[in-house]
Amino acid sequence: MKQTLWEQLITQFTMRWEDLGVAAFQHMELVLISMLLAIVIGVPLGITVTRFPFLKSWVLGGTGILQTIPGLALLGFMIPLFGIGIKTAIAALFLYSLLPIVRNTYTGIQDVDKVLIEAAKGMGMKNVQILFKIELPLALSVIMAGIRTATVINVGTATLAAFIGAGGLGDFIFIGIQRNIDALILIGALPAAILAIVLDYLLGGLEKLTTPRGLKI
Repeated sequence: MKQTLWEQLITQFTMRWEDLGVAAFQHMELVLISMLLAIVIGVPLGITVTRFPFLKSWVLGGTGILQTIPGLALLGFMIPLFGIGIKTAIAALFLYSLLPIVRNTYTGIQDVDKVLIEAAKGMGMKNVQILFKIELPLALSVIMAGIRTATVINVGTATLAAFIGAGGLGDFIFIGIQRNIDALILIGALPAAILAIVLDYLLGGLEKLTTPRGLKI
């Protein structure tokens, strides 16, 4: 008697739950490392653009172009530089995550009320003090929104890492497609979707926490 999709899903999970745990850990590792790199580089880059406006078209335009490149193509471009494996996947995911973080950092700082900046200058505050005590605190919720967007994109794109031997939940999707086993595809796709939803929810909470009280609706 032919099993239903649900029964196949339970069977595949029972057979492969240990491998699934390893793949989920690899997936989280890819997302975490690439996002940390994107935050460490993206936020300062966004701040730099606010200080040197002539860089805006180059930086935002360049990161925008990177995100228009299909995920598999970007992975392909990285292979000659880093070879097959996790380094290539992290490099590609890092580049894919830059635009929302850089753009939101730039936008958040630019949207800070100029009256506040002038008042701070009138009080004798230096540019560095204004940045860390006024601009960044007020822009933090917008920056968090960019990090949230980048993270969700990152989780989905990380499934493609399986195509270059970097592991992750995409392994199950890739094997399922090769063998035409729907349940195996779902074993990889469902945890990836749940991970994206959970991270989106958690980062959404952080975004609300970082919103200044006076700006909350």
